[in-house]
Amino acid sequence: MDMKREELYAIISDQQQDFEDENPSVKRTITSKATELLPLKMPIVITGIRRCGKSFLLKIIKDKLNLGNQDYLYVNFNDERLANFSLEDFQKILDFIIERGFSENCVLFLDEIQETDGWEKWIDRIRQRHSIFISGSNSKLLSSEISSILTGRSISLHLMPFDFSEFLASKHIAIQGRITDSKQRAVSRAAFGEFLVAGGLPQRVMSGNDIVVRELYENILYRDIIKRFGKLSREIKEIGIYLLSNPSSPVSMRTVSAFSGIKNLSTLKRIFEAFENAFLFFFVSKIGRSVKKQIQNPKKAYCVDNGFLSSMGFRLSEDKGRLLENLVAIELKRGKKEFFYYSEKKECDFVVRNGNAITEAIQVCYELNDENREREFGGLNEAMNEFGLRKGIILTYDQEESIKDKELTISILPVWKWLLDKSIKDMQK
Repeated sequence: MDMKREELYAIISDQQQDFEDENPSVKRTITSKATELLPLKMPIVITGIRRCGKSFLLKIIKDKLNLGNQDYLYVNFNDERLANFSLEDFQKILDFIIERGFSENCVLFLDEIQETDGWEKWIDRIRQRHSIFISGSNSKLLSSEISSILTGRSISLHLMPFDFSEFLASKHIAIQGRITDSKQRAVSRAAFGEFLVAGGLPQRVMSGNDIVVRELYENILYRDIIKRFGKLSREIKEIGIYLLSNPSSPVSMRTVSAFSGIKNLSTLKRIFEAFENAFLFFFVSKIGRSVKKQIQNPKKAYCVDNGFLSSMGFRLSEDKGRLLENLVAIELKRGKKEFFYYSEKKECDFVVRNGNAITEAIQVCYELNDENREREFGGLNEAMNEFGLRKGIILTYDQEESIKDKELTISILPVWKWLLDKSIKDMQK
């Protein structure tokens, strides 16, 4: 049953005013990329884990475009008042634009549109007339579940929780250029200690309360994962605990099958895909000499935000080495890097591929000391030799050094400095 026109108009008006009143305090790095894509005249689809700031990003984009009140329309489809929204109601949105005097080609900001049915056809029908930004919290906007109508006719951007520079901005800490000042180094180092444990989920950063992270995890677990599998609630919870407890570790399907009691490997695979589709975890393959080998080898699991790992009450809050590695994996994923882990005689945490060539080898270690130095250097050197690299990186919590051995150069850097250097380069692009 479609909605009454007056009711829908009132809801849209309320949402428009609430959106206009929003005043996001942290500008997102991805904003420039989103606005630069507008001339392509294709819907821009922004996805990301729930509550990573997609609605705020839409407002930031609106402000950057200097749009007046009649030059854009915002609709949030996650509003419980739109529970009865149907395919026929899309036309009423277009009627609202005309009847309320909006610009004929006003920009559309459509929040959580995957909550409605048939939206793809509507978008395809109006995309030539309007610039459109679409947000959504799960991969229904990207995966095989989506209708093929928008295939090749939309552009996807992925928003993640705050990066370190955005975290600093939220704390009103200004860092400009490369850090050489001792005071800036001390401030950055202290802030990084908090960021490493707390993560970058905007609501957690702003409130300082771990409860919001735990509540969000439960929300995602039930709405985006358990809901799809019905009777497997207990098993899925146990798998979630396993993934939270073992970041940066290879995932053994045999182990998961044994403790969860799920014998069907196809079902297990779909559960892991659901965790990934909800943007809660992502999985990194072992670099292999063939695609078949890469598929067969166990994958390492990483969580999209350190806040989930440290807020769920596990011993990981004590294991900052894993938190550090998880943070590096997040940053590589944020930068859309194609990366793998290397494991032959020795191990290297990450190797980055650009096209057909491996271009970077990265080892992560909380602190280099006499006990682990040979292991960490050995794994990095083996990967560098395997792929013909002359430079390698060891990322630590707070050590910095450059080591040259014949034709090889190994840079030892604090993760906080590596993160800020990457942010500066991104802003300069």
